[in-house]
Amino acid sequence: MLKDNLAAVRSRIDAVCRACGRDPQSVTLVGVSKYSVAATVNEAIAAGLTDIAENRVQSAKEKFPLVNLTGVKKHLIGHLQSNKAKDAVAIFDLIQSVDSISLLLEINRRAELAGKVQDILLQVDLAGEEQKFGLPELAVPIFLEAVTRLTNVRLLGLMTMAPLTEDQALISAVFKRCHTLFRTIGREWPASERIKMQHLSMGMSGDFASAIAEGATMVRIGSLIFK
Repeated sequence: MLKDNLAAVRSRIDAVCRACGRDPQSVTLVGVSKYSVAATVNEAIAAGLTDIAENRVQSAKEKFPLVNLTGVKKHLIGHLQSNKAKDAVAIFDLIQSVDSISLLLEINRRAELAGKVQDILLQVDLAGEEQKFGLPELAVPIFLEAVTRLTNVRLLGLMTMAPLTEDQALISAVFKRCHTLFRTIGREWPASERIKMQHLSMGMSGDFASAIAEGATMVRIGSLIFK
């Protein structure tokens, strides 16, 4: 069943990509395993899933030792508190949810102590909803300047979440705005050693088609895979 779910999601991603003239290989499928036990995650990996995401550091600490993660990239996509940065740096390959300069500095400090350069995404809040985490767009330039002064983090792109609405035009507008910001940063920081705009993480199970149409290179899908 899980293998079929994964194949169905990949087929939908391929169809959306082809409909908007994109190469399906340009979109990375990240399976969100937050509600799944280790055995189910192992099944998904055996079926070909190469990127796994968790929302909470503690869940990853408990689950990942029981999972065959050989060749699998581990993502943190949930809100990260500074007091969990040490464990996050130890566990995850890509922390997608960096949303403040204070958290950035703590990740850099923990990565330096661990002898690691930690890959991160900047989570931006373009929906303007109080319940959403993310850095406001106006604060992005200051964040980027801070990244360039650090030695143990590498900013690889942006992450955002769509607004909680049934208005597909509004959802698409937020994704489009994030893509524009992504491209602007890429133009304005082309030679930076610490800023390389490679990943645009947008879209989840209910809105990934809109995200891909607006330029997402990474989609975070849980319920459609881990039913």
